[in-house]
Amino acid sequence: MDNLTHTLAGAVLARAGLGRRTPLAMPTLLLAANLPDLDVLAYLRDPLFALTFRRGWSHGVLAMAVLPLALAGGMAAWDRLVRRRRRPDGAPAPFRELLLLSFAGVLSHPLLDLLNTYGVRLLMPFSGRWFYGDTLFIVDPWLWGLLGLAWALPVVESRRDGARPSGNGRARSARIIGGLAVLYIGMMFGLGRFAAAASARGVAALGLDPDRLMASPVPLHPLRRSVLVDLGDSYRWGSYAWGQSGFMLAAGSIPKNLERPEIAPLLERPEARAFLGWSRFPAAVWAPAGVRLYDLRYAGGETDSWASVVITPR
Repeated sequence: MDNLTHTLAGAVLARAGLGRRTPLAMPTLLLAANLPDLDVLAYLRDPLFALTFRRGWSHGVLAMAVLPLALAGGMAAWDRLVRRRRRPDGAPAPFRELLLLSFAGVLSHPLLDLLNTYGVRLLMPFSGRWFYGDTLFIVDPWLWGLLGLAWALPVVESRRDGARPSGNGRARSARIIGGLAVLYIGMMFGLGRFAAAASARGVAALGLDPDRLMASPVPLHPLRRSVLVDLGDSYRWGSYAWGQSGFMLAAGSIPKNLERPEIAPLLERPEARAFLGWSRFPAAVWAPAGVRLYDLRYAGGETDSWASVVITPR
């Protein structure tokens, strides 16, 4: 998910009661909720490396153990060396509480990332297997709204009632609205699975035997899914609209071209193997500089995808 969603998730955890546990709770949760994205530094090397490196090491099970310890240690050091020197009468922030909050915030990150079509390698570094939720679009304004309301409403209520607004506000409102956000995610998961099953039946009714099928969420339209059908040597796009037209398969197919004799040898190149290891629905087309590999997940129904790499013949 995008970093606004991760930040709001950390803020809601604080509003829902975790923020009361210790000083520095809110900043700890905000940092923890975004910390696994430190792998964005991979872009300093090159885009292909970043594409194949991200959502791996810093999102896997080992990182879930190491990152909270590192963050809690850093926050405890800040508390001792900076905050309590500025406020000697302030209550200390116990390491144990900071560690608990760090675990909660860090764990929320891969769980949210799991919800979209990009996926996450939850078992890194022990396994590079990708896991995909196909539940939410990577930027979901409806989830923003629910999480934003869960964060803001407790403070609004405190001010309305004449109470001095604290960093936590009122936990009950945050819990209720945060629960609605969880229900929304559950609903989107169920709708996605129903759309995938209905689309599979629709494809079979047309006499096709797909290898795989993905029903991906559509921005701003919770009741619609974009359907990508893998037919072995080609792909076809379709759509599913809940309560409306149901499943529809678009005309025409997109060839993979991965086994063409002039393309297949280039797929053994290191940059091609790296891209194919990341890609979920790969295809190839000729480009002026060579062969362009791209992923249909991010091609918008065409062959123009931001997720691509050009393999130049030697």
